Amino acid sequence: MIESFSKINLSLRVLKEKYNKLHNIQSNVFLINLSDEINIKKIKGLKDIIIFKGKFKRFINKKNNSVILALKILRQYKIINSYYKVTINKKIPVFSGLGGGTANAASIFKFFIKKKNNKIFEVFEKKIGSDFRLFFSKQTYQHSLRKLNNYEKKYNLFFLLIYPNLNCSTKEIYSKVDKFSSKSKINFLKLRSKREFIDLIKNEKNDLQSPVIKKFPIIQKIINFMATQKGCHFARITGSGSVCFGVFSSNELAQAALGRVNKKYTSYWCKVARTI
Repeated sequence: MIESFSKINLSLRVLKEKYNKLHNIQSNVFLINLSDEINIKKIKGLKDIIIFKGKFKRFINKKNNSVILALKILRQYKIINSYYKVTINKKIPVFSGLGGGTANAASIFKFFIKKKNNKIFEVFEKKIGSDFRLFFSKQTYQHSLRKLNNYEKKYNLFFLLIYPNLNCSTKEIYSKVDKFSSKSKINFLKLRSKREFIDLIKNEKNDLQSPVIKKFPIIQKIINFMATQKGCHFARITGSGSVCFGVFSSNELAQAALGRVNKKYTSYWCKVARTI
């Protein structure tokens, strides 16, 4: 069984300059222990069998998804020539900003390709999405779409996640951004302590949050409520939403806040997570 881990954008600046028609971004991206479960088994047939299970399977396009595309690329470049039964237990909310679909493709890439292969990697990045490379490091500072640096100092962070059953289209949300950030001059990789790191990230932002709130005003209320919880350093959305997260000072305080959130938002998916 493969654990396909999701990601949190602790901050996200959208820059006005573009790279290959995509807006350049700067982001602090950490993988968390919320994961889909993937099982891969070789079969004798002449067609892959892709099965999605779990709470969020109903949102998956069964004919066009990242798993089908990943296998297609691997077969096209003769990395594989057999067919496979792939079962994915979807525990990561879909269209949520947690990168579940891209994480699945990255997990399949790592399963079949054990040695570095820049050519195939670039094909995956082009076909799957610009966030593909984010799933190969646990804690990353993204200077731009093409430049990543791994954190040498690892931070143990605790999160409360709230998915308000709203699906956000990344393409649509980016198209609604009308205010762009300047490049950050902070060297996040040189920070001396977790306290300094959290203080700086708290003063950052996610430029996609404003258009998400314009589309779904309830997001602002969720963020405000989470920010008032004991032990919450700050709250915002991850990626292009709609998952809202709070960074907490301990697992115990995050769990306590989870109980209060579950009472207030009874129909929402809520979960405590941590960095891996």
